[in-house]
Amino acid sequence: MLLILLLLPLVGAAVVASMAGNQRAAKLTAFAFAIVELVLTAVAWFAYSVADAEAGTRFQLELAVDWIPAFGTRFALGVDGIALVMIALTAVLVPIVLGFSWEEKLPAGRTVSGLMALILATQGLLVGVFAATDVFLFYVFFEAMLIPMYFLIGRFGGPRRQYAAVKFFLYSLLGGLIMLASVIGLFVVSGQRLGQGTFSWGELQQLAATLPESTQIWLFLGFFVAFAIKAPLVPFHTWLPDAGQQAPVGAGVLLVGVLDKVGTFGFLRYCLPLFPLASQRLAPLVLVLAVIGILYAGMVAIGQKDLKRFVPYTSIAHFGFIALGIFAFSTQAFAGSTLYMVNHGISTGLLFIVIGLLIVRGGSTLVADYGGVHKVAPLLAGTFLVAVLASLALPGTNSFVSEFLVLIGSFPREPVFTILATVGIIVAALYVLWLYQRTMQGPLRGTAVLGAAGGPGTVIDPVAAAEKGRTSFTDLGKREIAVLTPLIVLIILLGFFPGPVLDVINPSVQSTLTEVGLVDPVGATR
Repeated sequence: MLLILLLLPLVGAAVVASMAGNQRAAKLTAFAFAIVELVLTAVAWFAYSVADAEAGTRFQLELAVDWIPAFGTRFALGVDGIALVMIALTAVLVPIVLGFSWEEKLPAGRTVSGLMALILATQGLLVGVFAATDVFLFYVFFEAMLIPMYFLIGRFGGPRRQYAAVKFFLYSLLGGLIMLASVIGLFVVSGQRLGQGTFSWGELQQLAATLPESTQIWLFLGFFVAFAIKAPLVPFHTWLPDAGQQAPVGAGVLLVGVLDKVGTFGFLRYCLPLFPLASQRLAPLVLVLAVIGILYAGMVAIGQKDLKRFVPYTSIAHFGFIALGIFAFSTQAFAGSTLYMVNHGISTGLLFIVIGLLIVRGGSTLVADYGGVHKVAPLLAGTFLVAVLASLALPGTNSFVSEFLVLIGSFPREPVFTILATVGIIVAALYVLWLYQRTMQGPLRGTAVLGAAGGPGTVIDPVAAAEKGRTSFTDLGKREIAVLTPLIVLIILLGFFPGPVLDVINPSVQSTLTEVGLVDPVGATR
């Protein structure tokens, strides 16, 4: 099953890329592959046994074949609850991204078939990242997933796409090379301890408790830097605003919604279980970076003038909450962080797409060029409101549940950092509500809106402007409503009924805490 989930999008990418001469057929084919992947992911979801996970089975749906025996590597796949929900998030977002990209305006000489092929390739490699249970195989997928995203940004992005793509690639490549040193170090250490080097996650995890703390710290740092860049944590974050601003909207959704989660996934899958003593020793440093990210990114988001740069900065703040939960070492905080990864991908995906729809209509990414949009596009404004309220973690939305779990799970062990993080909630209210007020509320204003209504300065009467705006600054169409509806439904559904997802997550996060060698602090039990 996992091999099919890995290969199907890659095959789809090759097929769609070969159909450049028939763009409509390429779109339909790409969407069909994405829907089949979603259906098969649902099959994998129901095939996953929560009872087996609670009984101690770490990975399910496993596949393992010899790959490079001389190096002790195997092509080994398997999922726990954490990996499964991330694969499911990817499977949900890709058809939505393809639906948005159906009529996307691209740079000259670029084709929609090329865009969609790269999106499918990114999906396939992300499945490999989340499902790999061989550390070297994980590293291969970790580096390979950079390639389609580099081309998505560099070939299909905005005016400064080459700069953003190179910056993204260099940051990620540097982190990957540092991680490679730790991967090799793990192989050498395992050979010294076991008599034969191994990259098997299970064998390395069993070995972890016997490694000296000093050795763990050096190996931990190699993985941590790579994951902190990918996450991204401050001060490793500077590539994301540029990449998010220049990437096409569909690629931006995958970049901020899923690809960045590889970093926080890596903390849970590799840093904590393989280096438990180092994780505990260096946790205060990570918590400091997490809280700085929450407050710093929130303050920067308040002053953003560009809509597409606004979303990455809000994401950096949210990643601070996720990192806080991971390094607070409680099952509630672990579960909250994992659920936050899923919920952030959904809510930020909605926010990024709505901003993309706004930019398509107004032709500008500047906040100052919009105002009073609710008068001419009420459905668009209403959807924008849902997106910003989910980003704010309003009770009743999906983000509230995960943020609440992170905070109550972190407080018993890290009360000071948790209290500081709650200030970020106030900052979040400022940046999301102020953005909504400036762009959606008040009288019609801004060159993007008034220009669509007849040209800036040519319309004075607000009633006349509204009437003209309704004919040119259009509201959501049927295809756009179909793209946005699943995300809105998931935001509300997971806001009130997160249980099915938490049931899958909980056994895996409890196993992770056991692997770290800690027990739940008082007040953070299930």
